[in-house]
Amino acid sequence: MPSPSRPGRTHKRFTAGGGWLYGSALYRLTALAGRGPSGLSAAPPDPWPGDAAHGQELLNNVFRFAGQTLSAELPPWLDDAAGPAWLARMHGFDWLRDLRAVGGDAARRQARLLVDHWVETQGRWNPVAWAPDIMGGRLCAWIGQHDFFLASADDHLRARVFDSMAQQMRHLQRTVPGKLRGDALLLAIKGLAYGGLCLPGFEAAAQAARDLLVRELPRQILPDGGHVERSPAVQLHTLRHLIDLRTCFRTARAEVPEALQHAIDRMTPTLRFFRHGDGGLALFNGTAEQEAVLIDTVLGQADARGRPLKSLPHIGFERMNAGRACLLMDTGAPPPPGLDAVAHAGTLSFELSVGRERLIVNCGAHPSEFGPWRAALAATAAHSTVTVADTNSSSVMDEGGLVRRPRKVEVTRQDSDAGCLVEASHDGYREAHGLIHRRRLFLFENGEDLRGEDSLEGVGTAGQGKEFAVRFHLHPTVQASILNAGDAALLRMASGQGWRLRVAGGVLELADSVYLGSGPEPRKSSQLVIRGLTGSGATTVKWALRREKPAAPRATARTTDDDADGSTPDLAT
Repeated sequence: MPSPSRPGRTHKRFTAGGGWLYGSALYRLTALAGRGPSGLSAAPPDPWPGDAAHGQELLNNVFRFAGQTLSAELPPWLDDAAGPAWLARMHGFDWLRDLRAVGGDAARRQARLLVDHWVETQGRWNPVAWAPDIMGGRLCAWIGQHDFFLASADDHLRARVFDSMAQQMRHLQRTVPGKLRGDALLLAIKGLAYGGLCLPGFEAAAQAARDLLVRELPRQILPDGGHVERSPAVQLHTLRHLIDLRTCFRTARAEVPEALQHAIDRMTPTLRFFRHGDGGLALFNGTAEQEAVLIDTVLGQADARGRPLKSLPHIGFERMNAGRACLLMDTGAPPPPGLDAVAHAGTLSFELSVGRERLIVNCGAHPSEFGPWRAALAATAAHSTVTVADTNSSSVMDEGGLVRRPRKVEVTRQDSDAGCLVEASHDGYREAHGLIHRRRLFLFENGEDLRGEDSLEGVGTAGQGKEFAVRFHLHPTVQASILNAGDAALLRMASGQGWRLRVAGGVLELADSVYLGSGPEPRKSSQLVIRGLTGSGATTVKWALRREKPAAPRATARTTDDDADGSTPDLAT
């Protein structure tokens, strides 16, 4: 896979209409003019844990965000080397809680210095610092961390910061919702609500935020509780935003919008749906594992009860739990244009964990979000699914989003005493290769036997002679080896537990892979790949992944039919 580059500031993430007006002296003197309040009318608490190690780096003027590190005596707010994700994090000030986690006067002074420097150098409009969603996050951070860095500051700094917040609020009121969609719009609305509820004189903004929430939440939070962008990571931080909003309404003694509480109640069990046994998230659509402690905190703060979910039919995911095994599968169509910035071409991919260990994974996501890492990790080949002719089931853009995508994704599920069967298909290869991919997975009730069947069905006379690959990406802690016959592999987990993969209908090989599920640095891993060539009609690959039983004494050892004669593994029904 390629190494990441550093995209410049001209990235479309920060292009905005009206720049000629917003940057003019007339706009500053008319639309933004006026003094700010002298203090907060409400100070909502911030319950989220900070990263003290990262806070210590900030004390030393080391700015590490989104997998990129810059250092300078003065904050490099608009450094040409900075990528768009780095800039968004830097200007969003969410990292103030990392300085808070360090504690002490030095951390408080550094927080004041950085905020004051931003006010001094970024007070005039620019498309990065004044992007509405980034501005909304910054207002929430300054208000939420007020007691940490600003409450005991001198009058001059307090006046400068509150004047700046007033200017930002006036701009936000004029620009939201604009063309924002999805989670970015919710963050801008959150900033509008925080300012309206906590800054005297901006009460109208609170009502505008309430109206926008009531309109927007049903569009973004679907009936199964999933966020429309289909990303577990977006699910997590959107739920955080909504919890913060509820806290802010309560702190300001304002009525919590009914739509807000309902969204929190629906999103909470869906976030649980995406967790593996280790407490982290499944790696779909731009998601890394995340810290289990943070996810626990979000679930605790949500204070919402809900039955465990097996299916998310509206955003398109299935979950199978049996014994100690947990399998999660992407069975939905990619999100629509404008809501697909983090979408991957991973249709019908799956992940499997056993207890607290991950076995089959997707490759994850790089925090830089855009550029070569985006293209590599969003590709179909970076997922545990089927690729045809080294092409993607959806066309991936380096700058985020998809072009071509499956038009039809279908799924059925059957639960029985014997286990769970999920059957799904997509037509993402129909246009380019004349093929439909169908996948059937059956997990036995003991969680120790998974059967799979992948079929590529030709449309008319098309689809013949196409190379295909069925990939199983392995977690870096899993060791694999091809067995002598070449149609099976042995997988050894860190705990010592063994699993055997047997295949029919293709050639099995072991190849290198990469894992970016647990941080910005890629970890070496392996993948098992079944390769073949499509024929006429339907081409089918069958495979079985079964837990290895502990060796029995010789006197009682018995070989199963599958192990004895190498016959094709059947998919249970």
